Amino acid sequence: MTIKEYNKSVDLFSDAVFRFVLKNAKDEEVAKDIVQETYTKMWVKVDTVSFEKAKSYIFTTAYHTLIDYFRKNKRIVDFENVNEVSYSHSENYSDIGEILTSAVDKLPEKQRTVIMLRDYEGYSYKEIAEITDLNESQVKVYIYRARLFLKNYIGSIEKIL
Repeated sequence: MTIKEYNKSVDLFSDAVFRFVLKNAKDEEVAKDIVQETYTKMWVKVDTVSFEKAKSYIFTTAYHTLIDYFRKNKRIVDFENVNEVSYSHSENYSDIGEILTSAVDKLPEKQRTVIMLRDYEGYSYKEIAEITDLNESQVKVYIYRARLFLKNYIGSIEKIL
């Protein structure tokens, strides 16, 4: 990758990777640090990363850096066990975006990560599997569980509107 291509990848992908990291880290300063570290890691390997694979490399590196951050700070939760009842929502409310953001924030880390990569960033199951080091079946299961939780949390659309 040339320096021009590296700079272009910063221009093209930095906002999306920042949103992705911020949604998971829930701390703007931490998100900025992780994005900066991600691009630093890519700069170190600029000769071996092709421009065509830059987006995938950036998201994969950001994801792994985020996981390292959580491990370092012992903030990893049990991904498999979510008590959906304790997070249910039954009040009438009109700000759908706020309700959806609140619901996504309540998801376990891996489910939140895969649902954001799929529904917010538009990655395929295969690409998500590569980014998260999961197999496609695991990705599909996490997305299914996340969507089921979101459906149960939000309830019917009539309650929201």
